[in-house]
Amino acid sequence: MRARNKRRGRQEGGGHHDRWMITYADLITLLLIFFVVMYAMSSPDARKYEVVVHSLQDTFRKGDSILEQGSGITGTADHYTSKNPPAAKQQTSAKKDAGSTKLTTREQAFRKQEKELQNLMGVIQKYISENKLENQIFVADQPRGIVITLNDRFLFDQGRAALKQGSASTLSKLASLFRDLKTPISIEGHTDNIPFTRTTNSSIYKDNWELSGARALSVLRFFLDKEHLSPAGFQYAGYAETRPVGDNSTEAGRQKNRRVEITVLRQLQQ
Repeated sequence: MRARNKRRGRQEGGGHHDRWMITYADLITLLLIFFVVMYAMSSPDARKYEVVVHSLQDTFRKGDSILEQGSGITGTADHYTSKNPPAAKQQTSAKKDAGSTKLTTREQAFRKQEKELQNLMGVIQKYISENKLENQIFVADQPRGIVITLNDRFLFDQGRAALKQGSASTLSKLASLFRDLKTPISIEGHTDNIPFTRTTNSSIYKDNWELSGARALSVLRFFLDKEHLSPAGFQYAGYAETRPVGDNSTEAGRQKNRRVEITVLRQLQQ
């Protein structure tokens, strides 16, 4: 009896070991179906493919950039920001900006003024060269304007503010150039750092401040009273020894500092 039961158990156990083949067969069948489907999908219809491609191209061409605060490809982004203008308008505005850039009235006035200043400097340089005044008059183009520097010995006697007769022709030439300019002109008097008294210099001025201011005023009076230029375009000041251009420890440096500067300013009149 026991021997029969052992043989039956062995026979039943052997049947269980063969069941894995059913699962394996099912797996192979599913893999076969999967590869058949993949093969079918790898052979697309050419016409349908072209339709899809054209549709995608059209979508990307019409969509605007989200980075530029557009609505994106789907048209749903950035509801609360301004959208990009249409492509046609962008091209039109770009052509207008490139082709017809218009200057403002003030910009045009500055350009006209700059041209006048350069012409003025050229005429003054020519006048200085023709009259051999290189040691008496200097002209320079500086950021604030065209600066015309006149040596004090060319204009005045020592300690005085009355103009010498020999300076009248040069000042008249400058006045003729200033007559049509529409820009402010600043006249500034300067001295060296050596103080003086009325008794030693026979001067009516108390100090260098009074002397430098009086000299600038004398040049201004010549333009207004003798040449009848409009006073609205002028300003004057005396700076004494506070703005030296040379070394006050030497005679040559002190001579440079004793001067009158006439500056045609880079500034539009109101």
